[in-house]
Amino acid sequence: MTVNARAKKTEAASGEAAPATVTLMPAATPPVRRKRRSRGWIWLPVLAVLAGAGSYAWRAYAPAETAAAVITQPVTRGDIENAVTAVGTLEAIKSVDAGAQVSGQLKAMRVAIGDIVTKGQILAEIDPATIENRMEINRAELANLEAQLESKTAQLALKQANIARQRSLVAGNAAARQALDQAVADLAAAKADVDATTAQIRKQQATLAGDEVDLGYTKIYAPMAGTVVANPVKEGQTLNAVQSAPTIVTIADLSTMTVRAEVSEADVGRLTPGMEAYFTLLGQPGKRFTGKLRQIEPSPTVENNVVLYNALFDVPNPEGALMMSMSAQVFFVQAAARDVLVVPAGAVATTRDGGKPKAQVTVVTASGVQEVRDVETGIRNRVSVEIRSGLAEGDKVVVSAGGKASSGSGRNSQRGMRMPPMF
Repeated sequence: MTVNARAKKTEAASGEAAPATVTLMPAATPPVRRKRRSRGWIWLPVLAVLAGAGSYAWRAYAPAETAAAVITQPVTRGDIENAVTAVGTLEAIKSVDAGAQVSGQLKAMRVAIGDIVTKGQILAEIDPATIENRMEINRAELANLEAQLESKTAQLALKQANIARQRSLVAGNAAARQALDQAVADLAAAKADVDATTAQIRKQQATLAGDEVDLGYTKIYAPMAGTVVANPVKEGQTLNAVQSAPTIVTIADLSTMTVRAEVSEADVGRLTPGMEAYFTLLGQPGKRFTGKLRQIEPSPTVENNVVLYNALFDVPNPEGALMMSMSAQVFFVQAAARDVLVVPAGAVATTRDGGKPKAQVTVVTASGVQEVRDVETGIRNRVSVEIRSGLAEGDKVVVSAGGKASSGSGRNSQRGMRMPPMF
């Protein structure tokens, strides 16, 4: 009821007229309603907090869901090996330097690098003119000595006849004893001259024989069958063999190659002669060349304070694909297995059970639940691990995870990390 209506009612009751100038108008918006509408915004932050808590509770209590994504790989069947790795260099199993034993000018070169030669094949020729001239002089000297020997032999015969005559004269008192003594002395001197000339002849003959040997050295022959791998001198070059024998060519047997691998002192104790070894080349990374460890040289080489031992093994090279000084990635196999179950090394965790090591693997089942299994491992290397029991081919194993995952119950995996319920 408005104020005007109340006034009219009062006027009728009292019989007096109310002043006509008094009029009251109602307000457009009641003050109370403005206060209630402005208080509604206060609940918005509360609603936001409640929504966040509900979302967290849903993620925390949702069954069979992981707290973070995991990376899995299936168990596969393949080959695995544990090997000592090293870097090696290829070299010929046998090589020899064919050098010059006499001085002179290299007259002819009969072979070139890469030629295959047989034992006894002529390789090069040195000009023999100097040696032939020396031989001619020595032959003339030998002839002179032989002529002297004939003369002195005749003198010896004369001295022998003279001593016989002097003995007859002395026996008949026809000559003095002094003449006989002189004849004896002359005979001894004649014998000495013959012996001296004979010795000079033998010496000259030896000199001439040496010249003939030197003449034979002017032709260089292959000391073994193989391939010419080096030729440090050129045709027409003058060679000086007085102090050392200059190398004409180097011949190597490339039918079998030797790998010289440098093994660190930390790994050399893991090697034993006879163990299987193989290597790969930079140009053929997928092809293996196999052999067996033949020898570990006892004397090491030291490079930048690193002690390295040379391990040698031989490989056949029938096609000639292997060449000298090639770089090789070498593997000495300690253990190997073929067609076995293999998992990544990062999937296997080692724990202690009563002091004994135990291997465990986390497996994701078909329903998406993770479970931990005990496994028996075999050969292990830096990349893979052999599984002998506990897994089957095709099982998905966890390699790495971004956070902890829920277990089979789904609600108990993160209980220790949850906040207390908010409502």
